[in-house]
Amino acid sequence: MLAGLALTGVLALICAGVALDAMLGEPRCLHPLVGFGRLADLIEARLNSASSRGALKGRLLGALALAVAVGVPVFAVASAVMYAPAWATALIHASALYFALGAKSLWEHIHLVAGALAAADLEGARALGARIVTRDLREASETDVARAAVESALENGNDAVFGALFWFAIGGAPGVIAYRLVNTLDAMWGYKTQRYLHFGWAAARLDDALNYAPARLTALTYALLGNTRVGLACWQRQAHAWESPNAGPVMAAGAGALGLTLGGMARYHGHVEQRPLLGVGDPPKVTDIDRALRLVLAGVTSWLGLLGLLVILVRWSAHA
Repeated sequence: MLAGLALTGVLALICAGVALDAMLGEPRCLHPLVGFGRLADLIEARLNSASSRGALKGRLLGALALAVAVGVPVFAVASAVMYAPAWATALIHASALYFALGAKSLWEHIHLVAGALAAADLEGARALGARIVTRDLREASETDVARAAVESALENGNDAVFGALFWFAIGGAPGVIAYRLVNTLDAMWGYKTQRYLHFGWAAARLDDALNYAPARLTALTYALLGNTRVGLACWQRQAHAWESPNAGPVMAAGAGALGLTLGGMARYHGHVEQRPLLGVGDPPKVTDIDRALRLVLAGVTSWLGLLGLLVILVRWSAHA
C-alpha cells in the first residue's frame, strides 16, 4: 500500500505517525481499539459457545471470528486508501500508524509504576502494575513489581512500537491495522483457559507469525543499544527456553543488554509459574524501569535515524 510512494514519503508518514503519538498519546475517548474490542466481544460471545469448544470446531470458529473481526476493518481501510485523494490517503496512513503505536502510552503507564515504587508506595505500584500485566501482583514484592514493569516495557516495546513500525513500512495503513488488530485479539483470546484454548488458537498463531520478524529486529535493536555481547549471548542461549517464540528473543536480548535477570516466579490466574531465567546480573530495581523505557525510546530514534540515512543514501546514489 506504500509501493507508490518514494522512500522520502514513507519516512515522512512514519515521522508524522510517531510525532502524533508523542504529542497526543493514547486517545482518551473514542479509541478505535476500544470499539474494536467491543466488536470482538460480540463476535466471540456469538461463536464461542460451550457446545463449540471441541478442538477442531473451536479452532475453525476461532479462525472464522478472526477473519471477520480483522478482515472487515482492514478491507474498509484498504478501499479508502485506494480510492481517496492523495491528501486523504496521507492522512489515513499517518492516523493509522498513530492509533497503532503505543510508545507514549507505554512510557506513561510504566513510568507511573516506577514513580510509585520510588515513593515507597508498594500498594499503589501493585495497582498500577496490574493495569499493564496479566500476572497477579496483589502480594508482589518491590522486586516483583519492578521485574513485571521491566518485562512489560521490553515485550510491549515490540508489540506496541517496533512491530507497528515494521508492518506500517511493509503495508501502510492496512498492514499496521491488521497487525494491531491481530495483536489485540491475541491479548483477548490467546489465553490457555477452557474458554479460549481452542477458540483463540488461530489468533495466537497468526500473532506469532506476524511478530516473528519484528521481534528479532527488536531483539537486535536492544542488544546493539546496550551491552551488545551479553545481549546477543543471552538471546542465543536463553530465548528458546521461553514459552513464546517471539517474547523469548526480545526479553532475553533486552535483559542481557540491560545487565538484568528477568523471568522466575510469577502468579497467573491463581497458579504459580516458575518461568525460565533470562539475562544476567541482579533482579530489576526501581531505577531499572526507566532504563528499560529509555532503551525502547532509543530504539525508536535509531530506527528513524536509519531510515533517514537510507533516504540520504538513495538520493545520493540517484544523483551520483
